Amino acid sequence: MQIDRLHKEFDRLQQKHGSPGLTSIYGAGCIAGPKVCFVFMNPTGKNVASAKTWRGLKAPWIGTKNTWILFNSVGVLSDGTLQEILSKRPENWDYEFADKVYAELAKNKIYVTNLGKCTKSDASHVPDSVFKDYLELLEQEIVQVNPEKIIAFGNQVSSLLLGKPCRVSEMRKKSEVKIINGKKFKVFTVYYPVGQGMRNLPAAIEDIKFAIG
Repeated sequence: MQIDRLHKEFDRLQQKHGSPGLTSIYGAGCIAGPKVCFVFMNPTGKNVASAKTWRGLKAPWIGTKNTWILFNSVGVLSDGTLQEILSKRPENWDYEFADKVYAELAKNKIYVTNLGKCTKSDASHVPDSVFKDYLELLEQEIVQVNPEKIIAFGNQVSSLLLGKPCRVSEMRKKSEVKIINGKKFKVFTVYYPVGQGMRNLPAAIEDIKFAIG
């Protein structure tokens, strides 16, 4: 469910950009031609898998709730699994359950990653300069995973991925082309429905459903 060959470089950048005492969080899910690759910003310490004591799958959003509500709303996570997630405290996620959740995403041909893999202890703003250190690695990740479509969350991630200024409000339900090593990837930009961006959750759900088709 993960591309291990990139982990060493992600870990090097965690030491440079991440918070001390926390570890990198890697992309996970279907790694062989998924229907959709979701690209978020960067992980925070709310992800219980970022602890150095965690020996299981180090993947996005483990131990959190809101993003799983989004995934359920767009039809890539079952009602039953969502209810299990909502019933658990962060500390009650175990290795087996994390594997179960991501196995379901993989079965549904979904891959989830962040532009930056550096885990921060808070949700403070991450400057473009940090994300640019990860951009080439993300491109390698995308090429190896080879998704049919990419969904990028928020203005900052979309702008860096596409290499031009992006405003989600002006790009809703429109696709752009990202070319990596001569291969074209279709990219949709959507609102970032996490934290203060939760107010944009309905619009994000609508646009993701449109992109998925």
